[in-house]
Amino acid sequence: MIKRIFDFIKKPTSKDIIINTIGNYLNVVFIAFFAFLLVRIMQPSEYGILSVLLGIAYVLANLLDFGTTASIYSYLPPMIEKKHKNIYIFLKTILSYQTGFSAIVITILLIFFPYLDKIFFKTGAPAWELYITTFSVLFFVWQNYAINALNAAKQFFKANLFLNLSNLIKTIIIISLIPFKAVGVGTIIFTFGILGPMVFFILLFFEKKHIFLKVITSPIVKSEFRLGYTLTFFIASQFFNLALRMDLFLLSFFLSRSPEIGYYGLSQKIILTVMASIASITQVLSPNFSNIKTREEIKHQFKIGFYYLLIPTVLFILLYLTPNWIFFIFFTEKFAPTATITKNLSLAFLIYPILNLPLLYLLYTVKKPIYILVSNLVTFVTVVVGCYISIPLKGVSGPPYVLALSFFLGGIVLLIASIYEYKKLPIINSSPIVRK
Repeated sequence: MIKRIFDFIKKPTSKDIIINTIGNYLNVVFIAFFAFLLVRIMQPSEYGILSVLLGIAYVLANLLDFGTTASIYSYLPPMIEKKHKNIYIFLKTILSYQTGFSAIVITILLIFFPYLDKIFFKTGAPAWELYITTFSVLFFVWQNYAINALNAAKQFFKANLFLNLSNLIKTIIIISLIPFKAVGVGTIIFTFGILGPMVFFILLFFEKKHIFLKVITSPIVKSEFRLGYTLTFFIASQFFNLALRMDLFLLSFFLSRSPEIGYYGLSQKIILTVMASIASITQVLSPNFSNIKTREEIKHQFKIGFYYLLIPTVLFILLYLTPNWIFFIFFTEKFAPTATITKNLSLAFLIYPILNLPLLYLLYTVKKPIYILVSNLVTFVTVVVGCYISIPLKGVSGPPYVLALSFFLGGIVLLIASIYEYKKLPIINSSPIVRK
């Protein structure tokens, strides 16, 4: 048994997942420390405003991905393996289109953000904090692009090293601001959303200076953007990203400036940090799914993926079983309701890790993101309608039940589509299976 465990750990996929998971959870430690620090400095209502504004920035950063994450993981690894001449053209094209489209959206947001905040988000934050939030979106977009490119090139160690060095510097800056009583919503967003990514880019530049120069001098080729594939996945992923935030946004709408928004925002942050482990695993598994040709290979890959994705499933279970006093130690009794909300959310997210298996299969093996679009649309509509009905009736206790239902319904769509496409695969393949 012990030998099998060690053999499993020694596999290349396991090593990459271990490196990526350690890096992601080191990032989680920093995020948890930020929350640990901020809840002792800020009032629940003020922390609620910060949660909403950062939530908007993260949603927009994911929105402005435009589906390029899927393209990077699908096409960059084989380009690197074959030393394709279009590598730098591909990277330049993706970055250029992302930046151009993002600039348009950010300009529109700069104009209308105060009005949107007044009628929907209702944070009451001053205009300068809204504008900093808007500018931070572009920096998050660039940082996400760089991390995806590094991961697709299997540079997991460097990607996590630069990200966590950036976190370390952010921590030092925030702590240095405390004696001057300068820690507020605006300064936190500026530190997280602008200074942090800038540090990441500086570290990356000195490490990959030659690549920077080749990307900058390369031409832009429209065909490298692969609009059909990326656009479908882009729309699909945004419905899901919005679904994960609409509960908080609708709470902000119905319970304007209530401390309950701060409690729920903190709980949501805890859940999202656990979800970082899912991302660290799927980032490594994604290239493996792109090479599958037969039923036997998909069964093998599903089995491997299932073992790895049990890790975040167990983490959600452990989070549910965590005693309340541990939450009080980290977040103080001022945020006491956070414990119950977090436990309810952990149960809601329990099936989500395993749902990534059919998602990876449909996206990278079948290469039909339309199924994911349908699934995520079902999830999004369920969250919006469910939260709109449940929040006025049950407050913060309503969204967890709605999220659980949304994952279940979205998962049924993925399961049916996977079975349908699986039957189209050939049963055997003349080439040997490469087991990773």
